[in-house]
Amino acid sequence: MSRIVQLSDIHFGGEHPVALSAVGDYLREHPFDLLLTTGDITAFGSQPEFDSAKTWFDSLPGPKLFTPGNHDTPWAGVIDRLISPFGRYAARFGPTEADGFTQDDLVLQALNTARGIQPRANWSKGQIAARQVRRAVAGLAQAPANPGALRAIACHHPLVEVVGGPITAKVWGGRRAAQAFAEAGVDAIFTGHLHTPFAVALPFADGRTYAIGCGTLSLRERGFPPSFNVIDVEPSCIRVTALGWKGSHFEPERTWSLDRRAREAAPPPD
Repeated sequence: MSRIVQLSDIHFGGEHPVALSAVGDYLREHPFDLLLTTGDITAFGSQPEFDSAKTWFDSLPGPKLFTPGNHDTPWAGVIDRLISPFGRYAARFGPTEADGFTQDDLVLQALNTARGIQPRANWSKGQIAARQVRRAVAGLAQAPANPGALRAIACHHPLVEVVGGPITAKVWGGRRAAQAFAEAGVDAIFTGHLHTPFAVALPFADGRTYAIGCGTLSLRERGFPPSFNVIDVEPSCIRVTALGWKGSHFEPERTWSLDRRAREAAPPPD
């Protein structure tokens, strides 16, 4: 079994300090295989916010994978958004594209659905290009992992709108991308943005590709307490536990058990 801990929407500068401290304690006390953060690391994309975020993440153990969110571009300054929207992010957390993680039982590809400037009024919404989809699918297929490894995408915006969600993502190209990922056999698409956890099967291919969303660790709650996800990957299922903040500690708030598709084992060597 492999374990992913998923954080999202911490919004350094507007983080929930007590809950975030408790998350740090949890990560130091509980083993995991990957710490995944799906965007909106900062509140306004400022240098001090990124510095605080980098210091906090550097204090944590284990391998880490990041992807940016719409709040990780400079909030003020159209020129900065136009010329280098993710320069501050990249300087501290690495590339916004073509980043990934591979071990025997886990293969993840991160991609960026946020944009600095868009030809629409609300720049917080998402976009995904066909070239991003092709590159991610190729990266998952080429990764040297077990045939039964979880193969997943990590991005900030849910690619398909979540029924009953507190806000929309309205990702240009999102539904087409989600269908392409499902048809390629991707097991899960990990996202944030909504500030509330969810796990749903996408209505494409065999129905065994899941959209898994993480809550927030900021003060910007949307009807759900600060939370994070613990994802246990087993051969036959993906178990998702959303741990919610109770004022002094975290407890399971919601759980899902998601059936995995069967994968053919690799043929024995000649």
